[in-house]
Amino acid sequence: MAGRRRGWFRSGEDPWFEQTRSALTSAFLDMDRRQSAADAAAAAADEMFPERDLGRRWAAVREICYAAAEAYLQLTGELDQDEQTGARRPDRQQRVDAVVRQLGSAAQQVDRFYHGDRGTLEEAVAVRRAVPELVERVAAEAARVRRQAAESEYADYPSVRDGAAAVDEAMVTSAAVPPDQRGRARAAANRLASATADLSESLAQAPSRSGAARKAVSSVTTRLAAVRTRAERIGPAHSALLREFNAASSADLADNERTSERHIAAAAEALAGARAAAAENTPEQALELTTTARGHLADAEQLVDAVTKRLTELRAVRDDPRQRAETVRFRLRDAQMLAVSRGLVPEWGSVLDAQVDRLDRVAASLTGRHPDYWAYVNELDTITEFIAGIVERMRKQSPPGQRRG
Repeated sequence: MAGRRRGWFRSGEDPWFEQTRSALTSAFLDMDRRQSAADAAAAAADEMFPERDLGRRWAAVREICYAAAEAYLQLTGELDQDEQTGARRPDRQQRVDAVVRQLGSAAQQVDRFYHGDRGTLEEAVAVRRAVPELVERVAAEAARVRRQAAESEYADYPSVRDGAAAVDEAMVTSAAVPPDQRGRARAAANRLASATADLSESLAQAPSRSGAARKAVSSVTTRLAAVRTRAERIGPAHSALLREFNAASSADLADNERTSERHIAAAAEALAGARAAAAENTPEQALELTTTARGHLADAEQLVDAVTKRLTELRAVRDDPRQRAETVRFRLRDAQMLAVSRGLVPEWGSVLDAQVDRLDRVAASLTGRHPDYWAYVNELDTITEFIAGIVERMRKQSPPGQRRG
């Protein structure tokens, strides 16, 4: 009874303390409630979506809340002491108002953070909550597909065998993650789901591999014959280059015939292996070998075409050297007109004019019994590329009158 009377007496003596505690506590609890909700959501986002960097941004807001909470605790401790001693600080209301404002400001900072990324935060909370169910569902599906692979007649296909091994590894990794580490658990489950999907796809594609292998072998057989026919032209074409043009015009093609023959031989060897693999009912190996054969045939074709196209190009230039040069001059005139229309002559006029002299020097280089037409072509191509580069830069530039200082 005495204790009740003392408490009542203090309250009655100065009700300001009770009212102040109520205001401070209300502001503190409001901030704390908002902080707790945002803290849990930010932690979930940091765990589920670390790449979005919400945890770092939340840390700054959380420090503001900690500072406000510290100011609240310090002030309430002082108020308890003042009430017991009967002290009356002249600035007590101002200090209380300041702490209430600090708590309110911290709560507003929390709201700005939360509502600014509300979608991500709420998604993170939902995703984190769903992780255990995700792990269980993915593990069950992986086990089902793994059993299907083990019982399949295509279990020895490399794609199925490799896919099954990947699922086994992912299952072990997923099972080893502690349940409370939901970010790691989710990542491991996603990797397991991806491996399971790959294995399912391999099983679905397996029945069609034999037919695909037969078609591939037939296709590569036809292509090999065609490349061999084309390769018969490389020797005569190279001889014509040496006979009709400067030796430097084909120096870089000297080994093309021998190298193309090696690629054709390698393609034939791979194709033979593919046929054998298809006959032994290992279609995936057959498909891999046909891919290898195609690669060698593509290389052989490039080597053959480089010689025959060089001969055709050099003959055309020899028959009418001016035509190629005039094409470059036409592009140069277009570039000069662009410089004039865009007001860029002070910057690019002299550079473009210099290309006229380059073209004249290139044209004058065609002298002697066997002019170096290939050097002529290369130099014209270099000038063409240079002009194209200037045109691109001019088109990206603003006219002088539109530039800002």
